[in-house]
Amino acid sequence: MIRPAQPTDAPAIARLIILAMGKLAAKFANNSNEQIQLDLFERFVALTGNQYSYTNILVCDEADEVCGMIMAYDGAKLDELRSPFLQYTTTQLGFTGQPEDETQPGEYYIDCLAVNPGHQGKGIAKRLINALFKRAAELNHQTVGLLVSKGNDKAKKLYTDLGFEVKGDKALLGGVHEHLQYRLN
Repeated sequence: MIRPAQPTDAPAIARLIILAMGKLAAKFANNSNEQIQLDLFERFVALTGNQYSYTNILVCDEADEVCGMIMAYDGAKLDELRSPFLQYTTTQLGFTGQPEDETQPGEYYIDCLAVNPGHQGKGIAKRLINALFKRAAELNHQTVGLLVSKGNDKAKKLYTDLGFEVKGDKALLGGVHEHLQYRLN
């Protein structure tokens, strides 16, 4: 079942965020220790008013287990939503990076999508994306966007098979990503 996330989902969602982000999670936490990364994302998922908040997340719940999640928000609110997270990571964890803008106004931005490895191959990612399309339309958005790491051909194929189009490249914290967009009807 796809449903809105709740604060109590934070531990499971934090693991999925780290799975989706890969090395970026360690950069934000300024630490390769997975527990520090988990604590960071668990904290922000459970709060409101930030990009990682449960209020921006849909989860796939099967047998009372969060097995997948998708996180998205209005690109026009990136600075507002990113600010509390960057302030915390800078003052509490010593993060010194200056992330580039990964989205822009006019785009409902998919920040993270992840499915637990034991549940992959069951169509959960597609179900989450389709549920997000519905949510974006209900919020009067016409364009959904995301970044895919260069070389992540499996993820890129998932998105292009669903109708996303490559719009160009974007840099983010030292990595180069492809920017894809989908136009809602």
